[in-house]
Amino acid sequence: MPDRGLLARFGFDVVAAVGDGAALVVAVGEHEPDLVLTDIRMPPTYTDEGLRVAVELRRNRPGLAVTALSQDVERSYAADLLDSGDGRRVGYLLKDRVVDVVEFAATLRRVVEGGTVVDPQVVRQLLTRRRDPLRRLSAREHEVLALIAEGLSNAAIAARLVVSEAAVGKHVGNILAKLDLPPTGDTHRRVLAVLAYLGGTDGPGSGSR
Repeated sequence: MPDRGLLARFGFDVVAAVGDGAALVVAVGEHEPDLVLTDIRMPPTYTDEGLRVAVELRRNRPGLAVTALSQDVERSYAADLLDSGDGRRVGYLLKDRVVDVVEFAATLRRVVEGGTVVDPQVVRQLLTRRRDPLRRLSAREHEVLALIAEGLSNAAIAARLVVSEAAVGKHVGNILAKLDLPPTGDTHRRVLAVLAYLGGTDGPGSGSR
């Protein structure tokens, strides 16, 4: 986890630092923070305590911003967290890729401001692990899908790929149609729909809701 002093230097007021899930619940109730930054693995078993607490916190406080750090890519972890609360103000990052402190601080602010941020490596591994539903996508559509899951808007994707925004819009429409996902103009809902589908949850396209 990033040093609290380091976070403070980037304008974050760290109101509490705790070592386990139970203490995290107490701290959130006491301080009512704008953001919770948690490790997915916490004492006593170091399996998924941090995840379960994060999901529970967002169930009780849907507007609470949560960013989880994980050592490994776990599809169920990403799906559960991103499907919690109202789908906004949530992040899933890999620890060993948090190397640029300025970028990390900017990511945390994006989450607090309502963004959904998923590490690109998580996206790539999700796409690799579940290829069958994606076999109809073109190479460019795979690129666009990965950028959607990072939380980028159509305009941001267009800038990244150096294409027109209209072209991106067409790709997004094709992706959603090919994956049997309902089209929507909400970037964060698109992220949730794609990740829920890839993660095998009961999200759009699963036919169970």
